Amino acid sequence: MARIAGVDLPRNKHMDRALTYIYGIGLTSARKILDKADLPYQMNSDDLSGDDVNRIRLIIEAEHVVEGDKRREVAMDIKRLVDLGTYRGRRHRQGLPCRGQRTKTNARTRKGPKR
Repeated sequence: MARIAGVDLPRNKHMDRALTYIYGIGLTSARKILDKADLPYQMNSDDLSGDDVNRIRLIIEAEHVVEGDKRREVAMDIKRLVDLGTYRGRRHRQGLPCRGQRTKTNARTRKGPKR
């Protein structure tokens, strides 16, 4: 089992999908990483050699912000909005949707269960 950026990659998955288990890497980023490492997208995560894992790890460390650093960056962005008192910051503080969705109905994920 390969371990990259503190995350165990899932077994028996194509590499382009397996890399998306790392916070901060989506499908597009995963494919760009695999292109730079000269690995096929359909290669299974079980078939990685130690050298392949090392190449992927070096590319991610050099060019991407992932896991803890990415989570911290997102939290600081939200904190900045809240401190400035912007509309989006107020919506974050109140636990309501920030991107213009309707709230008369729906939005149960953000608002919680009905009272």
